Amino acid sequence: MTMKIDFFIKCLGTLRYNFTYLIKGLKIKTIYDYELNELQAKIKPAFRAKQIYDWIYKKYVTSYEDMKNIPKDLKLQLQKEYPIDICKIASVESSSDGTKKYLFEYKDGKTAEAVLLLMKEKQKDEDGNITKSEQYTFCISTQVGCKVGCSFCLTAKGGFVRDLTAGEIVSQIVYLKKENNIPQDKSVNIVYMGMGEPLDNFDNLIKAINIIADEKGLSISTRRQTISTSGISSKIEKLGQMDLGVQLAISLHAVDDGLRSELIPMNKAYNINSIIEAVKNYPVDTRKKVMFEYLVIKDKNDDIKSADKLVSLLKGIEAKVNLIFFNPFDGTNYERPSKNSMIRFRDRVISKGVMCTIRESKGIDISAACGQLKEKKDKEI
Repeated sequence: MTMKIDFFIKCLGTLRYNFTYLIKGLKIKTIYDYELNELQAKIKPAFRAKQIYDWIYKKYVTSYEDMKNIPKDLKLQLQKEYPIDICKIASVESSSDGTKKYLFEYKDGKTAEAVLLLMKEKQKDEDGNITKSEQYTFCISTQVGCKVGCSFCLTAKGGFVRDLTAGEIVSQIVYLKKENNIPQDKSVNIVYMGMGEPLDNFDNLIKAINIIADEKGLSISTRRQTISTSGISSKIEKLGQMDLGVQLAISLHAVDDGLRSELIPMNKAYNINSIIEAVKNYPVDTRKKVMFEYLVIKDKNDDIKSADKLVSLLKGIEAKVNLIFFNPFDGTNYERPSKNSMIRFRDRVISKGVMCTIRESKGIDISAACGQLKEKKDKEI
């Protein structure tokens, strides 16, 4: 009974929130939605904007009350006009390998996932002195739900709900750093490959990238930011023309349009050839390669013939192939491939002169596949 009452109260709160935005005709921007120069134009005196940026991006403060050098009247104005408490952590799962998966709940009750991956652990010498610090990668969502409808992805079950704002994207990184006590000067890698198709939320994504890269803020270089896309070729071309310096990862997963259209329905609009041509024109740092992510599914795309076709497709591209084990979830008909088939596939691609690695599975003992944690939380309600 108590659970039903709580759910009813939550629904009322969500309705009130959505009704407020409907009346206003637009969503209220949060403090995380602004680049520094935009805040300096709005907040007077302008130096206060730099102080606020320092509080939220260097000290990870999530309440104006904790900003000691900001006047009280300005704090009240900021909370009213530029809310900072835009989300909360609804759930978190921790893996034995250091992976943590977070479910963020926004003010309208909608949720999106983000993942912290511990890529390398801290190293110490025999005297206990730290010789190398940890290395982290954050997998960030750009939408609530997704329009692409990939048959292997649990997120597709819930359909598309809405885009995340630039501020909602940025806030995920702030919370991940804050919750894990990651120093402000510690570099992390960002991959936009959580829930949603990043290039389908193009304007908010680009704004978030610029905010995240600002040296006065989170200071995460665009070269440490990677966009993982299912392949909206027209948006890849547009992104390339902007030449932001962000890295590109293509979720390819198949070597012919028939299978790819089964796995990724969007392929009917943006087929493999259009994606490959767009990638060939994309400006790539000479020290980097374009990543091609290849989700390996047993008896679907794990054979040697597919490996040879993949190499042929990538001819003329400075490419690196990243093979990914399919993580099964309830209701799927697809199966996880054997380790031996993954190794055979990798070795075949390498033998043809293309760099290829097998991504180490992380978080396999928790809700590893995209959308699983959200699905679990929804069932609890």
